[in-house]
Amino acid sequence: MNFFHAVVLGLVQGLTEFLPISSSGHLLIVPKALGWGDPGAAFTAIIQLGTMLAVLAYFREDLGRIFSGAWKEFRRRDGQHAEELRLFTMVALGTVPIAILGIVLKDQISHGARNLHLVAIALIVFGLVMELADRFGPEREELDQLTVPRGVLVGVAQALALVPGVSRSGATISMSRALGLKRQDAARFSFLLSIPAVVLSGLFELRDVGNGVDLAPTLVATVVAFVTGYASIAFLLGYLGRHGLTVFTVYRVALGIAVLALA
Repeated sequence: MNFFHAVVLGLVQGLTEFLPISSSGHLLIVPKALGWGDPGAAFTAIIQLGTMLAVLAYFREDLGRIFSGAWKEFRRRDGQHAEELRLFTMVALGTVPIAILGIVLKDQISHGARNLHLVAIALIVFGLVMELADRFGPEREELDQLTVPRGVLVGVAQALALVPGVSRSGATISMSRALGLKRQDAARFSFLLSIPAVVLSGLFELRDVGNGVDLAPTLVATVVAFVTGYASIAFLLGYLGRHGLTVFTVYRVALGIAVLALA
């Protein structure tokens, strides 16, 4: 991999990690379409740390409030910070499904799941699922009304994103919308829930640095992913305040059909 490849793939990662169109799917499709070959699961996981840092930077005040409040409530149990402890608990428990499946299915994820036909089918099928959830899911609740059991259900949906083409944000936003969350609140919870999952995935794959992963280009791609990821978060939160998810469904289905036709 050269530095031009790294910049392009960093842009792809940053632009697609938070939009519900599957970053892992695009990191398979774009290199193959350009004749570069598969960058590998380790490269994909490591540059996700760039987008993780973008989430930390964008939601730094929210995260500080959640961690501080959860710790105070855990120690005092006076109910003054019950909201922060509830949200922390949802994110922690919601990470368990993807962590367990990620370890159990690591070989299939690294090799068997990295197939263009599978990616194309996942883009189409889960794009339609996302559209149905967004179209018929009632916008009646905000994030502070989401219960812990339902938050864990969103975490279960996140585990589906281990399959390239599903989309982590697409799966979690779809489940949140099906449970009645408003679009912006569904997106915010999706971003918060992504933090531990992306960190665990990236740290797990760091063992492969120096073993088939070029360190310098990977670092460049990670920095580019951070910058574009930050912009992508701001865009999606603003967009969902005025629009639904249909444009992303149309894009997913069109891309999936194109990949099936060309693969």
